Amino acid sequence: MDHSRVPVLEALQEFRRRGDVYYGPPGHKQGRGVDPRVLEVLGKDVFASDVLLLGGLDDRRESQGVLTQAQELMADAVGAEHAFFSTCGSSLSVKSAMLAVAGPGEKLAISRNAHKSVVSGVVVNGTDPVWVHAKFDAERHLAHPPEPDDVRRALEANPDVKGMLLITPTDWGTCADIRGVAAVCHEYGVPLIVDEAWGAHLPFHRGLPTWGMDAGADLVVTSVHKMGGAIEQSSVFHLQGDRVDPAVLSQREDILGTTSPSTLVYGSLDGWRRQMVEQGHGLLDAAIRRAERVRDVVADTPGLELLGDQVVGKGGAYEYDPLSVTVDVRGLGITGYQAADFLRAAYHVDAGSADTCRINFRLTHSDNDETERLLVDTIGNLAKDRDKIGQEPEVHLPRPHDGLELETVMLPRDAFFGRVEQVSAEDAVGRVAAELVSPYPPGVPVLAPGERITAEVVEYLTSGPPAGMLIPDAADPQMQTFRVVAE
Repeated sequence: MDHSRVPVLEALQEFRRRGDVYYGPPGHKQGRGVDPRVLEVLGKDVFASDVLLLGGLDDRRESQGVLTQAQELMADAVGAEHAFFSTCGSSLSVKSAMLAVAGPGEKLAISRNAHKSVVSGVVVNGTDPVWVHAKFDAERHLAHPPEPDDVRRALEANPDVKGMLLITPTDWGTCADIRGVAAVCHEYGVPLIVDEAWGAHLPFHRGLPTWGMDAGADLVVTSVHKMGGAIEQSSVFHLQGDRVDPAVLSQREDILGTTSPSTLVYGSLDGWRRQMVEQGHGLLDAAIRRAERVRDVVADTPGLELLGDQVVGKGGAYEYDPLSVTVDVRGLGITGYQAADFLRAAYHVDAGSADTCRINFRLTHSDNDETERLLVDTIGNLAKDRDKIGQEPEVHLPRPHDGLELETVMLPRDAFFGRVEQVSAEDAVGRVAAELVSPYPPGVPVLAPGERITAEVVEYLTSGPPAGMLIPDAADPQMQTFRVVAE
């Protein structure tokens, strides 16, 4: 296929060249009605390019096939049979993917270290989840993706499961054995969905972890805005084989997605695909070398521990993404929350993620010599300025396995939408959670609706907010009270 073509951008350029005047939405009319004070911040071109697909980029009948051509080019670029653009982010895409495999009341095996968007999809879709628990690294308080044997046990115990949802890479850059998990799923006759939100760059360089389509996954969801070059909310479904019907996937996405998709998202997806096909290997090659230099600095800095080869192996990660620089800061006597807050306040450098133990920096093809030097200097300054940060607050981390593998006693949808009450933290022990409780970022729920709350989880969650943990989805973000199923 001709990957120099960018159907969405070409149609947008032609629309602007013609000077069409459209008497429908968006109401700002290509920016003519926008407050000049807004234009001063956002720029005129943003609004000039914000037009409808139908009656804007394409005609009423979509006879030019603008979107179809762009999606076909994307599929060809990454080795998929079909690609579908989504403008609501992978938070919506993954819900649609789940619904295409398991309908309301049907079972879906799911990595329990999933992002809150997956767990909220369980609630919205009415899915009966079969949680496949992560491999917990007790020393690092880190969850690695499930292994093929974990998936096999789940499928053996639940022969009516409709499919498996695997999360890889994780927010910290560790990756699953997709090929092994796919083989197990296909042995049992079910499809594998991969939530590869952090993996949009993986198809374009062999020095990166395995790309889901290459490893036999049936359906892969990526967030191109995370590690690619498209704007926020840019997401793509990638599909191959016959285990998931593309028409079913399209219809499921249609009932959840917007009827007013953003041409800004479509255009940036289209342009990013062209860039990666034409220049991606060289750009990513430079990014990998850049990340290696940064990682060397972290490894040589006293008080910091770099996440890398030491976590790869049985019971750990299968691979890790070298562009994800995850730094354990406990050797400095501080938390990741403290480190992230200090770096933002003192140096105007924002970490990608932080938790009690670590911070994470993501490098992409967009980084350059200047951002590399800044990150290297920042890492050195964090160790040098440790005394300016203060004492480490106490967070009661739960024990691996027993502390985090909670019993699911109700269908999550029933718990979430049923009669609920707000009770004190002390009284929440033994009750059934009726809400998502997700320290963010990375946003993996500690509690999902329908799980029985333990004393250990309550101790962890109540000690977290005073130490800097953010829990935005709980009814009480300070976790002094919990939302539970009414007795």
